[in-house]
Amino acid sequence: MITTEQIKELRDKTGISIMQCRKALEDAGGDMEKALVILRKKGAEIAGKKSDRALGAGVVSSYIHGTGTIGAMVELWCETDFVAKNEDFKTLARDVAMQVAATNPDFVSSSEIPEDAKAKASEVFEKELEGKPENMKAQILEGKISAYFKEKVLMDQEFIKNPDMTIAAMLENATQKFGEKVQIGKFARFSTSGK
Repeated sequence: MITTEQIKELRDKTGISIMQCRKALEDAGGDMEKALVILRKKGAEIAGKKSDRALGAGVVSSYIHGTGTIGAMVELWCETDFVAKNEDFKTLARDVAMQVAATNPDFVSSSEIPEDAKAKASEVFEKELEGKPENMKAQILEGKISAYFKEKVLMDQEFIKNPDMTIAAMLENATQKFGEKVQIGKFARFSTSGK
């Protein structure tokens, strides 16, 4: 039997509706970790279904590091003003701005990486493949390129407040929580040290 305390704990961890938390716990047989996995999987499915929706609202949020030498601004888009005005949505936007300030990504998603940048990275890593089996070279090269760009792509980064979750997974959870498509628009990072 699923208790109210279990549902409340899962809701507190995820911010997702009581009904979705209850269903996930029931499907997981009361196992909290399994319920979290179920909710993440469901979040990805929901985000996929809403991927073609139009974004007509959102917020611009900023984060200035405590020393005042690094800051970032982020556009976070959603479908309606109702969600854009939600405090949890605004907190999400600030968390994304904090991520940008901390990690200094170059791209929102991997689709933005220019082909010439991929080609240059490929040239560098191909030299490291000497002596590797021919049938494994393509796979090894792909892995090295993916790892190299992971740090440069905001959506692929581990969230600094919760390394178990990527920024992409965080937005999928937000889509599930708010019932609307949530997407990062543009971002900018500023630093007085030039780094």
